Amino acid sequence: MGRNIVETIVGALVLVVAGLFVFYAFSKSDRTGPDGYELVARFGRIDGLKRGADVTLSGVKVGSVTGFSLDSKTYQAVVRLAVAANVNLPADTHAKIVSESLLGGMVVVLEPGNDKQMLKNGGEIEHTQDSIPLTELIAKFMFGSTGSK
Repeated sequence: MGRNIVETIVGALVLVVAGLFVFYAFSKSDRTGPDGYELVARFGRIDGLKRGADVTLSGVKVGSVTGFSLDSKTYQAVVRLAVAANVNLPADTHAKIVSESLLGGMVVVLEPGNDKQMLKNGGEIEHTQDSIPLTELIAKFMFGSTGSK
């Protein structure tokens, strides 16, 4: 009978510790997203870009990718970006999809322009640069060109 009580207490302690771990993990994660505004950018290709990928400005995370879809008329990828409210971006901002590292995922890098007018919630970043697949870069390096003659 004494052994059942000990097992019950140990089981309860394990559940409490697991609950505390889950609470800590959710409190430290970035799941809620930044309080801010949403922008849209259109790209010819978004190879490797995932929902939740970082949006950076000068190497600092200022938002994340919230989703993407395909424009059925232009066949471009429409990427939705959530940007922090304290980041005001000029209307002529450039967006590029680049690799975080050789083994890392893709991120969206923002390069602000000089326009006096700022992008607002629901605005569109018009100047974009598509992602370049790693295999294409290797082919350019090895063979000088990927285009056929």
